[in-house]
Amino acid sequence: MTKNEFNLQLNNHSGSLQSFALNFTKDIEDANDLVQDTMLKAVTYYSKFKEGTNLKGWLFTIMKNTFINNYRRLVKTNSLITQSDEISSSNLRYSATKNASDSKFIIGDINKALSTLQPEYYVPFMKYFEGYKYHEIAEMLEIPIGTVKTRIHVARQILKKYLKTYSKDILGADIV
Repeated sequence: MTKNEFNLQLNNHSGSLQSFALNFTKDIEDANDLVQDTMLKAVTYYSKFKEGTNLKGWLFTIMKNTFINNYRRLVKTNSLITQSDEISSSNLRYSATKNASDSKFIIGDINKALSTLQPEYYVPFMKYFEGYKYHEIAEMLEIPIGTVKTRIHVARQILKKYLKTYSKDILGADIV
């Protein structure tokens, strides 16, 4: 199947994708975004589709996985952000004793540490940091999942050495 034929068939399924997306999101705008993400992934991974198999089922699987991964990222992000109007006394005390220059120095050091990583370590590490799963990174970079895990591990070790001054004893939390 040529890419044009694939795109035509993809467009033919857009209505059913829209309905399926509404089942997940319950919101028309979010459903439109989910359909767009699904179609983009389908076009991107066109070469992975096996001709003669169920295209609609393949698209629905992409959509379901995209929705689940986006939901997990959202939950992960929301768990890191305080969702209350009140600021706890411990947070007030911390903000009163620390200033923005501390954060700038720390961010600067983290960026310097990241810049020391070679691209083969930097790219998988940043994808993992952004919330992608090992298998997603392996597919994106077209390398084995074991290689992805090793490269992320090596990147973490390099960053730990470089950022040793920000150890648990100093900041009260692990940076890397």
